[in-house]
Amino acid sequence: MNTSAVQINIPSGQPRGTLTGGQRIGMATKAFIAIMHRDLVVTLRELISFLVQQLLQPLFFLFVFGRVLTGMGFVQGNFASILLPGIVSLTIVLTAMQAISLGMVLELGYSREIDDRLLAPLPVELVAIEKVIFAALRGLLAGVIVFPLGYIILGNGYQVRGDEIPLLIGLMILMSIMGAALGLVIGTVVKPEQLGVMFSLIFAPLIFTGCIYNPWGTLGGLKWFQIVTLFNPLTYASEGLRAAMLPASYTQAIPPLGLGWVLLGLCVSCIVFLVIGMRTFRGRVIG
Repeated sequence: MNTSAVQINIPSGQPRGTLTGGQRIGMATKAFIAIMHRDLVVTLRELISFLVQQLLQPLFFLFVFGRVLTGMGFVQGNFASILLPGIVSLTIVLTAMQAISLGMVLELGYSREIDDRLLAPLPVELVAIEKVIFAALRGLLAGVIVFPLGYIILGNGYQVRGDEIPLLIGLMILMSIMGAALGLVIGTVVKPEQLGVMFSLIFAPLIFTGCIYNPWGTLGGLKWFQIVTLFNPLTYASEGLRAAMLPASYTQAIPPLGLGWVLLGLCVSCIVFLVIGMRTFRGRVIG
């Protein structure tokens, strides 16, 4: 479906360019829904390929670190339960980030495929917002599927509390938006020939300073590194999910980062990345 072909009905006798505010909003809403519908249809057609690509990494993380090393006694028995929230947060953030950044780099490249969306009767900023929402949905889908994977792979190591479901859902939505907003920044700043290098420079620091494998509170003996991890938004995602997923006995033994700090870190990251991404997107498509 070509989004530039959305049919807009203009009342007879009303000249073009004199639409009322309500009519403009209606046009923009219809175009926004058409673009979102197109992306959803494309994803559904490629659902198996999408799931394989996004879930292969967390599957091996859970199996090797949560099952193999635990079974061999190289790590403590409760490590699998501590690892699972970190893997869920990593999957959500990376999936959302890749979903928008890779496509954006290609669409803003030589082919200029983004121009088809820009022809739709809606503000430029809404084109970027649609991409962020769609990427966030992909991240949420990948994150949700990690739970049954963890249940199957970890066995007795799968321990998730059920009394903090609303908090868990809210945190997952926040981190998916944050990952998509970060992907918007990357996709509008990086040139196609720089994409491989950029992901290499971003992925390693993002993963190894994001408290995925260890709770933030255990880094007290390495204070400088504990402070460095606070500049990584993935730290707040991982610690927030530990607070929402781990049984009380775990969080009492190793208290996670305070929920107030988690929400502040995720909200600030969302706002900062969205503001920067909107400006860079507008600069690339208009400037």
